Amino acid sequence: MITIVAIMIACFFAMNIGASGTAAAMGPAYGSGAIPKKRNAMLLVGIFAFLGALAGGEVVRTIGSGIIPSTIVDVELVIIILGAACLSLFIANLLGIPLSTSEVVVGAIVGAGIAYQSLFFDKLIVIVSFWVIIPIVAFVLAYGFGHIVRKVEKKYPNLTGKGKWRKPLIILLIISGCMEAYAAGMNNVANAVGPLVGAGLLEITPAILMGGFFVAIGALFLGGRVLETNGKRITKLSLLQGSTVSLTGGSLVITASLFGLPVPLTQVTTSAIIGIGTVDGGMRLWQKSILKQIIKVWIVSPLFSLVLSYGLILLFKQGDYYSLFVLVSVLIATAGAYSMYQAAKRDRRTTYDEGAGI
Repeated sequence: MITIVAIMIACFFAMNIGASGTAAAMGPAYGSGAIPKKRNAMLLVGIFAFLGALAGGEVVRTIGSGIIPSTIVDVELVIIILGAACLSLFIANLLGIPLSTSEVVVGAIVGAGIAYQSLFFDKLIVIVSFWVIIPIVAFVLAYGFGHIVRKVEKKYPNLTGKGKWRKPLIILLIISGCMEAYAAGMNNVANAVGPLVGAGLLEITPAILMGGFFVAIGALFLGGRVLETNGKRITKLSLLQGSTVSLTGGSLVITASLFGLPVPLTQVTTSAIIGIGTVDGGMRLWQKSILKQIIKVWIVSPLFSLVLSYGLILLFKQGDYYSLFVLVSVLIATAGAYSMYQAAKRDRRTTYDEGAGI
């Protein structure tokens, strides 16, 4: 029964991965109008994410036994890891925020490793380093290509999606989005089924097939709000700009997947969108509230899943109630201090506005 519960949580997690990680892959195509119907965009994501999952064995091995030893992973620990990661991701999906599934699941695994004092730090440092490096590379590449695209579109106005070039550009953008969805499946399905493989509950092939299927279901039925966020609420893209974003993100994530590195696909895609948007809108784009909200969730989510996983292990696996009490107290104190800071910040803003006569 407990094994069935673990598999059910993994399937639910895979559905949330489909909503958050893979639905964002079609954001540029949907936002630019290449695919006007949201349902069609999510259907394509589901198909190509499933195909990509079939090639994601290396990342599954990393998640399953590359961060903590497989000897400490049992069914109960799998449930705790997936439960902590799934809860973090589910909250982000309710908010419509494109969240990195790699970050929340690795955060939960690290929480388990800390609780058992057994963690492969060398592998973890490599993974976290690429969490920082790859989004930066995506931003820089998209920013550079964005300048080229703007010059080309200025010189050849038809490449903005008007006239005879519109149909070929739409086809290019859709193909680029499908490539990125493939990359999402290749990298992100491991986040749901890797712990199952690490605990020896499933072999890699059936785990990938199951995970890929439920990721596709999640993309089709739960991905609408995240698709709306990445496609239209950050910046509006032309057809050629959208292709640049998807090709940049997809190629980087596929390369990382070949080396077994779980990387934040949604961060890569969103960073590329920001890079393109900065070319057109300058630094004004960074003032958008949705952008600030995304950055906050990126920072908080892996820490939240880490602490949640660690706390659940203290409670259910180790019975260390004193450490759990200290942990909860620190969290409450931190949340209270942050709330007081936000209140003081609002008061200062109100005082300034009143003084300025606004």
